[in-house]
Amino acid sequence: MDNPSAAIGSPNDGKVNIRFSEDDIEAWADFIPPRGNGLPISNDYILKLLAKFNITYGLHWDTLKETALQCNLEQKPITNILIAMGNPPVKEVTEYFKKNPHLTEQKKPLPDKSRNDQIDYRTHSPFIIVNKDQVLAVKMPRIQGREGKNVHGVVMPFGMNYLEGVTGGANTRVTEKYILSEINGQLVEADKVLSVQKDLVIKGSVGYSTGNIIFPGDVLINGAVSDGFKIYSGGSVTIKQTFDVTEVITKGDLNVAGGIVGRGRAFLKVGGFLRTKFIQNCNAACRKIISVDTEISNSSVFTMETLDMGEKGKILGGEVYAIHGIKAGGIGKDAGRATHIHCGVDFTLQKDKEKHNNTLRILAEKLAKLREFMATPNPDTEKQAKVEEALHLLEEEQKKTTAEIGDLMGRINTDVNATVEVIGEIAPGTLIEICEIALFVAEPLKHVRIRLDKPGGKVISEPL
Repeated sequence: MDNPSAAIGSPNDGKVNIRFSEDDIEAWADFIPPRGNGLPISNDYILKLLAKFNITYGLHWDTLKETALQCNLEQKPITNILIAMGNPPVKEVTEYFKKNPHLTEQKKPLPDKSRNDQIDYRTHSPFIIVNKDQVLAVKMPRIQGREGKNVHGVVMPFGMNYLEGVTGGANTRVTEKYILSEINGQLVEADKVLSVQKDLVIKGSVGYSTGNIIFPGDVLINGAVSDGFKIYSGGSVTIKQTFDVTEVITKGDLNVAGGIVGRGRAFLKVGGFLRTKFIQNCNAACRKIISVDTEISNSSVFTMETLDMGEKGKILGGEVYAIHGIKAGGIGKDAGRATHIHCGVDFTLQKDKEKHNNTLRILAEKLAKLREFMATPNPDTEKQAKVEEALHLLEEEQKKTTAEIGDLMGRINTDVNATVEVIGEIAPGTLIEICEIALFVAEPLKHVRIRLDKPGGKVISEPL
């Protein structure tokens, strides 16, 4: 607000024109030098001017005097000089919850298609995943307000600043200092309300817009899953379309409304049930029952329970391990990759046995070389002693490995009552093992049950 000084003295005298900011917190001055025989700007003149405009607080007296002297000496106007400044009031800020900034840092950026650098955008995600008891928001303390004072010495009251913080929503809890997550899940924010969803729902497809899916709870995908993208779930996974699988690991069930299509290297590891329409070119391991509606082709499938394909489902090429048996409409095909069926055995122990057998083979090769060396006279007694010691250690390891294989052999066959039931046909060339006893199908078998004849020590077929 401008406040030109009223005339004090002659028109030719030096003058100071004062103006104020709108809230009178600041006072500014323009210094005009004297003209002709006019009087210079004096301290007395300045004091009378200050009294006239009631400038009593925050006065920059030294600045006033020095600037007046400079103006008088140089005979040039000097403008926009701050001559007084009060104290503005400080608003009081109420306490509020501020979202944890580290949560936003977890959110990885979406791909920038204009960039051409080597970045694997499949590892980027638009989701914020939080753990149980993780801090979602921190309470910011109340900031005490402070009164101000303008250049006239008038007290200026402070106002209130009500900052809009966040609040806790579903699956959160509020303490004296924090908003915490009650569960593992996805953090969502709507209208300043922080909630944690136990399920991750993807309305579209999994691709570069989502990145790989890594989630502690259940995952529902309404769209497709693009090739090259991986899914890891601490719960169950449901996919509404055909699943172009690269890798999926889930602690719970895997439900695929369409089928599962792999690229040979595709891998599934399911901690619960697996239900789908078909499986192609895939490696699938499942702890519970696998249900497939139409076919399994050129795949390796493992289940700790049973494979149920109903009356229409067919196994066409590949290898199937089902501890408690299989029900299918048909097994094998006339041409192409042969089909091998293994039932009654714990395939995890069988893999351990294979590893031990491989270890035994390597040990045998090493022992043969050492024994050949020992059979040749050698004057270097020290080297001879070291070889003898190495030979002894390898022999001990060989005994230990052999004992472990014996223990595994006693536990691999877990269900002598496992059966393979086929409503349709088992094609020639199919190999069926139950508890490591094999039946090679040389002629077509129809409407049969394959089981182990334990007293006879062989696998037999009988009509359904």
